[in-house]
This record gives sequence, C-alpha cells and structure tokens, in this order.
Amino acid sequence: MTYLHRLASQGARRLCLRPATLATRPFSTTCLRRYAAPEPAGTKLIPVDDDFAHPSDPYGATRLIPGATEKSRENSVEDRKVRHYTVNFGPQHPAAHGVLRLILELNGEEIVRADPHVGLLHRGTEKLIEYKTYLQALPYFDRLDYVSMMTNEQCFALAVEKLLNVEIPERAKFIRTLFGEITRVLNHLMSVLSHAMDVGALTPFLWGFEEREKLMEFYERVSGARLHAAYVRPGGVHQDIPVGLLDDIYQWATQFGDRIDETEEMLTDNRIWIERLRGVGVVTAADALNLSFSGPMLRGSGIPWDIRKSQPYDAYDQVEFDVPVGTNGDCYDRYLVRMEEFRQSLRIIHQCLNKMPAGPVRVEDYKISPSPYRHEGEHGGSHPPLPSLHQGIRRPPRRHLLRH
Repeated sequence: MTYLHRLASQGARRLCLRPATLATRPFSTTCLRRYAAPEPAGTKLIPVDDDFAHPSDPYGATRLIPGATEKSRENSVEDRKVRHYTVNFGPQHPAAHGVLRLILELNGEEIVRADPHVGLLHRGTEKLIEYKTYLQALPYFDRLDYVSMMTNEQCFALAVEKLLNVEIPERAKFIRTLFGEITRVLNHLMSVLSHAMDVGALTPFLWGFEEREKLMEFYERVSGARLHAAYVRPGGVHQDIPVGLLDDIYQWATQFGDRIDETEEMLTDNRIWIERLRGVGVVTAADALNLSFSGPMLRGSGIPWDIRKSQPYDAYDQVEFDVPVGTNGDCYDRYLVRMEEFRQSLRIIHQCLNKMPAGPVRVEDYKISPSPYRHEGEHGGSHPPLPSLHQGIRRPPRRHLLRH
C-alpha cells in the first residue's frame, strides 16, 4: 500500500517547480530529478548598424566563417534584431475619413515612414466633362470633395467666367462669398471634430454635428439638396435666396461663437489633447512650400498666405478678415489655425449679411446663363418667349425602327 501511495502521488508532483522535502519526495526508480527555480528572461535592446551587426564585431568577421557561431548568436539575447513594425492602413478603414491606402512603418506609436497609395477615387472627371457643356459639367465638381461642395462649384464657375470675360452681379458675389464661408465652417467642423473623436473626445463631435445640420439646412433651402447643391453656376447663382433665410443665418451666426468657445474649452488646454498633437506631424515652412501645401496646412507651418487675400475673388476684396498662422507646423498648430478661422469666417458672414445688395443674381446674357423658359400665358401654363429659344423634345435616334 505504501508503494501504491507513492506511485499515485508521483504524477501530481511532476509539475511542481519547488523541490519536495525528504518526507514527501516521490519514489523514482530511474534517477534523481533536478529542480531549478525559474529565472526571469528579459529582452535587452542594443544599438546595431544598418546590417544589424553587433558593435563588438563591426566588420562582421564572424559572419565570414560559415556556421562558426550561428547557433550561439541566434540564442543570444544581446544579438536579437529589432525591426520596425509594418502596417497596411486602408484603403477601407474605420479610422480613415476617405479612401486612402498607407503602408506605415511604426516604431511603437511613432510613424517612421509612410508610403501613400492615392487615386482610389479617380473617376476621370476631366475626360467626362469633355463631352458636356459647362452647365452639364457642374455637378461633377460637387463630388470632388463631399464636405466642400459649393467651393468646388465656385472654382469651376470662376474659371468659366474668366475664360468668357464675364462680370457677375454684386448680389451674386456676396451670396457666393456668404456660402463659401459657410462651406469653410462645414469643412473645418468635420476636420476638427472627427480628429477629436479619433483621439477620444466624443462630446465636441456631437456638439459640432448639431451645428453642421443647421448649415446643411441652409444648403437645402437655397438648392433643394443637402450635399450636391449645384447652386453656384457660371454667371452667378442658380436662384435668389429664399425669404427669411438671411435672418436665420444671422441667428445662427450670433450663437455659433459660443459653440466655438465650448469646443476650445474642452480641447485647447486639455493635457491629453496637447500630448497627442504637439510635436506630431511637424512640417517646416520650407517643406510646406516645396510640397505645394495650401490652406490651413500651409498657414499652420508659418506661411501667411491666403488666396482670398493675395488674389481676391467675388466679394472678398470688400470684407475684412485676418489670416491666422502657426509657429511649429505640427498638428496642434493646425488645430489652432482652424479654430481661429472659425471666428474669421463668422466675421465675413456678418459683413456679407450687412452689405448684401439688391439686384439680380446672374447675368442676363442667355448664352452664359440660360433664360427662364417659364412664361405665364392667358390660361395659365407656360410658353417659351418669342423669338423662341426652345427647340422642343428631340426624338431619340433610330426611333422609327420601333414603329414596325
């Protein structure tokens, strides 16, 4: 019985790392078992050159002898190779605000190298609009940037007007400038608030998107669409501002300054926000110029250049505003530039509301801006003006083949 008791206790004590006492040591017929206390094994990082050579052997003499000390070097903790971690970011990623692929080389949380792959949203817009009139080509520019719709339309309209040497009415200029700054606020809200959400601040994101919904309502009231407005057109704008819209924009502009203060109170002096942004993504002024940066990216690097000041268009030469610039060129400076541009956009919006002139909103040259075809007749209805520019509904080609 004593022998069986020892055999039963032997299997349970095989996993024990602590040596047993003489009284409880299991019976063994082979040899004495040696117990060793577990020693902690750590990883020691040592500096190496580009070929991962050890400093004690800078010329790689040991590597010239095949199989000399390979096994010993592989098992040595000091000769372990430390490489950066490679991550494929995108093209479809929850944290990406757009379609972009980046091959990132990481050293912890630091991005050492990035290889961008762009062009995943290439639609061939230039080729498509070769077969369109300038009015038919306008909706394509709404799709270039889904958060800056009217400014894309504005760029296209300005190019057409410059080619045709067209001067648009003053009211159309102020309406364009007004909605250009509303679009700038829409863009900066998306940029700053989605950035804050990625860092971990969800509350400003909810506050700001409530303001974005109000601005999208202004879009819808002038064009009938929330995103793809097609409102700014060569020769002016599509139609005049609805009654009461300017009053609603004024009421929104008077309270939006408080929302900016609340967002800055939560983010600007926040310790976590500063540590996440300061010193990250530094772009010097020289690099920003060489890479052809523009907008807040260029001004965040300390270059006081704004196309609204250097080459004013529409009504920007009739309003006053300042150009904020950064000093360090990091993510924190670019955030501060955008926050100040919120306030400058409010200044421009207030000036446009106060200086809004009366008059037409598009040129009366029907070769540039199509005429309104609706003319009330005797019994209601609509008739084209005389001499008629209306060509009727043309029959599709090969329509006669469907008759037989």
